[in-house]
Amino acid sequence: MDLTKAQLPGDLKSKVKETYDAIAANYNEWTGRNETTREDFLKELLKLLPNDPNRRLTVLELGCGAALTSTKMLLSVPSVDVIANDMSAAQIESARENLANFAETAKDRVNFKEGDMMQLSFPDNSLDAVVGLYSVIHLPREEQSELVTRMSRWLRPGGHMLVNFTSGADEANINPNWIAEKGWMFWSGWGPEHTTKLLEAADFEILEGKLRGDPGDAIFFWVIAKKK
Repeated sequence: MDLTKAQLPGDLKSKVKETYDAIAANYNEWTGRNETTREDFLKELLKLLPNDPNRRLTVLELGCGAALTSTKMLLSVPSVDVIANDMSAAQIESARENLANFAETAKDRVNFKEGDMMQLSFPDNSLDAVVGLYSVIHLPREEQSELVTRMSRWLRPGGHMLVNFTSGADEANINPNWIAEKGWMFWSGWGPEHTTKLLEAADFEILEGKLRGDPGDAIFFWVIAKKK
């Protein structure tokens, strides 16, 4: 269901949070069926991280969910510390449980931050990478533009970002029963051409930008970019 910004409910983010709290188990089962694209791009990102065992790396994950794949892959690098953000309390709780026995030091290398990603704040040049998979697309696209600018400020020069954006321009797309009966969900995006311009204007060099999707899921614009 395509809507204009004026037709959106005022409690947009509250509704998205309530949905992820309500359908957490359904969502985690659904996403776990096929995550080839996510895994492929994360592997590419990990290759780009500085290979210095004596240096601690800080990675911000926007929309960590239940930490089923992305968080674990990031933590598989011993030098990586993860700031794991999600707006869903249910998903954060699941993430804590899933990481409890993942690795001996994993829980000591994760800092969970529950809440709206637009409320996060970090010092300039303090992060080594930012990952936002299937999460940034839930922001109104004006906020996505602002977030790209913030990510550039937060990243150190030479730091990297991995985000998947919508494959087309869409101001507001709503599905009232996504995945489950209580699955009211919202997405938006600028499309690849405008997104590319936003990234370049924010001093990013796009290393990889591809339209890809897994079977049974939508096509997204997957981007790995480096801060100049």
